[in-house]
Parts: sequence; C-alpha cells; structure tokens
Amino acid sequence: MSAKSSQGCWGKQRMDDQAQVLRRLMEKKSYIPENPPKSTRIITVTSGKGGVGKSNFTLNFALALQEMGYRVLILDADLGLANLDVLMGIRPKYNLYHMLTKRISVWDIIHESHGIQLIAGGSGLSELVAMTEKEQDRFAEQISLLHGHVDFLLLDTGAGISEQTLHFVWSSDETIVVTTPEPTAITDAYALIKSAAFGEGAAATSLPSIRLVINRITAEKEGRQTGDKMHLAARRFLQMELPVLGCVADDPSVVKAVKLQTPLLKAFPNSRAAKNIKDLALRYTSAAGAHAQDKPLPGVKGFLQSMMTWMKGADGNKLR
Repeated sequence: MSAKSSQGCWGKQRMDDQAQVLRRLMEKKSYIPENPPKSTRIITVTSGKGGVGKSNFTLNFALALQEMGYRVLILDADLGLANLDVLMGIRPKYNLYHMLTKRISVWDIIHESHGIQLIAGGSGLSELVAMTEKEQDRFAEQISLLHGHVDFLLLDTGAGISEQTLHFVWSSDETIVVTTPEPTAITDAYALIKSAAFGEGAAATSLPSIRLVINRITAEKEGRQTGDKMHLAARRFLQMELPVLGCVADDPSVVKAVKLQTPLLKAFPNSRAAKNIKDLALRYTSAAGAHAQDKPLPGVKGFLQSMMTWMKGADGNKLR
C-alpha cells in the first residue's frame, strides 16, 4: 500500500460515507454485526512513550466496539501505571494478582462498568515468571476460559519498549500502536515498531500485524502527514506495511471526561474525538471482516501458547 493509496488518516471517501451511515445506526442502538466473530480476537494496544492517550483510546475504542454489538474485555497489562479502573470510575476488589495468589477464578476478577468488562492491573503479570510450572498451567487454564466469552480481548500495555510489551505484541493476533504528531512520540513509536519487527523474539516467518492510530491531531493535514511519514519509513527501512487505522482530534472533552472518571463516549458522545473513535472502530471491524478468511487467528489458545513458552523460558524471577 503506497502513501497515496492509503489516503492518509481517513481512508477512502466510500469508507467515510459508510461510517456516517453506520454511526447513525449505532446511535439508534440498531446496529448488530452481520458476521460476529466465532472466536476471541486478541488486540494489543501499546505506545512508544507515555502521555499519548493510549489507555484513554483503549477504553473508548472498546466502548465503540461494544456499541456496535460486540462483546469486549480489557486486560490492564500496564504493570507500572495501571489506571483503566480510574478512567472507568470503579474500584475493583480483585485483579490478576489475586487470581494467582488466592486461587480464585478468572470470573471473579472481571469487573463491568459502562458495558465494558475489565480485568484490573496489578502486580500479577510480574509474578508469572516466578511461578512454578503447575501454577503457570493453572493460569493458562483460567485465561483459556475467556475463549469465545468475548469477541475482542484488548491488552492495554505499559508504554515504551520492554520485553513484556514485545511479547504481548508477538503473542497477539494484531497490535495497535498509538502515537501523537509530536517528534518524540513519533520517534519512540517507530523504535517500538522496529523492535517488534526485528527483536529476538519476533517470528522468523512473518512480521507482526501492526496498525497505527495518531492521537491528538490539531488538523486533518497534520494527521495525514504524520501517518504518511511513518508509513513510508516502515516500508523503506523495515520492509513492512504500516496501515494507518485513523486519527483522533485533540479535543478538550477528553480531559473533561477524565476528570469526571467517565469514558469519553459516555460523557461526551457527540464530541469530535468520540466521533473519530467510533469511525476508527467501524473502519477496523470492516477491515477485520474483509480479511477474516485469510488465515485462522491464533486467538486465546495461540496467545497462551506463546506467552507460556516465554514464561517458562524466562530467567529467574524477573521480566527480562
């Protein structure tokens, strides 16, 4: 796909027309996916640096999918700054750590708010490599129960390049990298994508499926230029395609929603940023549906196999 054919942030005109029609249907709560997924698609959402709005995007992207009739679960996989529960205005009683230490089920650690299911962050993920093989197997057994429970499992990782984040990228069906037009954010996002494509754990036979979201743009031109620049760099230096899923406007409603501890799509559903995210979700599901038959997705089973291989090969009690 060339930069010209990618049509910048917003895709082809017919896609925009389709988005407008489907958005009206969504607002009437009458849109139901024609071909809902039969399995669970694992999507890692990550960023090269903090402060680009990754977690906010994850939450509202999940809500946009949910409004379209899909079942969505978010796993807050940010060890250092897990804050999705704060953005959702809830106080989870249990998180992944409790499932590992108190031997409660995965169903006990799922919390729901605004129609979205959340497994809250905690130190649980950092404990995985220190567990015995029997404990790791139980973890895999519990997580495998999520297969088919939801259509989309979104993994909101920590920002930056870490081995844990890279393994999420390598183990997932696909990845969304969130950046802003700022030079530092672009540079760090590119470094993350390069590490995901050519790091030691990258698959030797295929590149990870990565799409780009450009957040906080002040004008469509700015978003298009940022997307085209990264698309060309990835093609020229990484020999990989980097589709731009879309852009989200720099909207003061986002900050207001955070202060209210209410997701943007619920607090200000008609704001520019909210409409952008709804369009992104529509574009994403349209593209995902078009390529659904290309090859079977690994799903929860493939994700667990990859993560368990990494955990059992990890060195000592720390994430390498």
